[in-house]
Amino acid sequence: MPAVAPMTDVFHMPVAQRDVNVRAQFIARTYGHLFGAIALFTAIEWFLMSTPIGESVLGVVLGLPWMAILGAFMLVSWVASRAAHSAKSKGVQYLALFAFVVMEAVIFLPLLAYAAVQAPGAIESAATVTLLGFGLLTAIAFMTRKDFSFLRTVLFWGGAMAFVAIIASFIFGFQLGVWFSVAMIAFAGAAILYDTSNVLHHYPEDRYVGAALGLFASVALMFWYVLRLFISRD
Repeated sequence: MPAVAPMTDVFHMPVAQRDVNVRAQFIARTYGHLFGAIALFTAIEWFLMSTPIGESVLGVVLGLPWMAILGAFMLVSWVASRAAHSAKSKGVQYLALFAFVVMEAVIFLPLLAYAAVQAPGAIESAATVTLLGFGLLTAIAFMTRKDFSFLRTVLFWGGAMAFVAIIASFIFGFQLGVWFSVAMIAFAGAAILYDTSNVLHHYPEDRYVGAALGLFASVALMFWYVLRLFISRD
C-alpha cells in the first residue's frame, strides 16, 4: 500500500496541483478578500475625507517629510507582506492585510483630497479606469492560463529604477511628468498579471490572505498613477 502524504504537505502544495474544487475555493477566497480590502480602503477614505479626524490626519501627513512617509510605507509594506505570506496564524495574516490597507489609505489621503478640490470627477474616472484595467488583465491571465512568473525579474528591475527616479526627483527637485505616470501604469499592469498568475499557479491554498494583499497592492499602485494622470489633464 503506498504511503499517504502528510496533510500538511498536501495543504501547502501549490493550489494548481490540487483538485478543481480546492482551486475554485482558493480563487473565490482570494478575490473575496481582495474586494473586501478595496471596500475597507474606500470606507476609510470616505471617513477621513468627510470628518474632522481626516483633516487632522491630513495635517500630520502634510507636515512630515515625504521621504519619511515613503520609508514608513515601505517598512509597513515589507512587514505586512512577509506576515501575510509566512505567518501560520490567520489572525496575524488578517492583521497584516488590515495594516497594509490602512497605510495605503493614509498615503492616498493627500492625493485624493487634492483631486477632490482641483479635479472634480477625477477620482471616479480613475477608479473606473483602474477597475476596467484590472478586469481586463485578470481575464487575460485566466483565459490564457499562462504562467507570468517570468515577469518577476522585469518587476524587480522596473521597481528599482522607479524608486531611484522618485528619490532623485526629491533630491534634485525635478518633476516626474506624464510619461512617468504612464510607465508606472504599465508597471502596475505587469504586476497584476504576475500576481494573478501566482494565484493560479503558485500559491498554496492557505495563503489567500497574502495573495489578496499582493493583488491589492498592485491595484492601488495602478489607481495612484491613473489618478495622477487624470489630475495632470486639469
